[in-house]
Amino acid sequence: MNPPAPLLFYFDFISPFGYFASLRVEALAARHGRTVDWHAMLLGVSVMKVMGLKPLLDTPLKGDYIRRDAQRYMRRHGLVLKRRLDDPVMDPRAAGRAFHCVKHHHPALAVPLAHALYDAYWAQGRDLSTADAIADIALPEGLDPGWLRAAIASDEAGALMRSAVDASLKAGIFGSPTLVVDGEPFWGVQTLELAEEWLQRGGW
Repeated sequence: MNPPAPLLFYFDFISPFGYFASLRVEALAARHGRTVDWHAMLLGVSVMKVMGLKPLLDTPLKGDYIRRDAQRYMRRHGLVLKRRLDDPVMDPRAAGRAFHCVKHHHPALAVPLAHALYDAYWAQGRDLSTADAIADIALPEGLDPGWLRAAIASDEAGALMRSAVDASLKAGIFGSPTLVVDGEPFWGVQTLELAEEWLQRGGW
């Protein structure tokens, strides 16, 4: 028999809720005999350009709720971040390029790199808007900083990032995190429990 399809995990490195979900999604999948296929996307394209909306934190009323919701989630899960939600937001393109280049050339290192990038940005509060900054973090074993620095700046990296963003939009993805279970999308870290119930019951 063929193995069950992987869960599709869409995220942006600037998304705190994407970071929260990244800490749980692999264990969730493993509990149901699944793997996870990670896809970096860009909220600046989906939210601002395609949907024509402001960033969540800049949206009246909703922004204050998001701040409260993030703090509530961190207290519940015992998370302490050096980066605050209202700190200046980095340009996430370098991180997205790094992820997709590694996923293309060294697929076994892609998820470890995603965890390293998320940890450096949110838990450590580091800015990762440049290739030099990314190459300077604690990279997964086997990933050469010099190669990664050059890869991020390459035309190939730009093409891979654009292709990934286009594919996410075509799939109807607009927010981070989004977990797709056998074609059924679940947006937001608060829907992980719902996605798990969907897996347990086989949908409804």
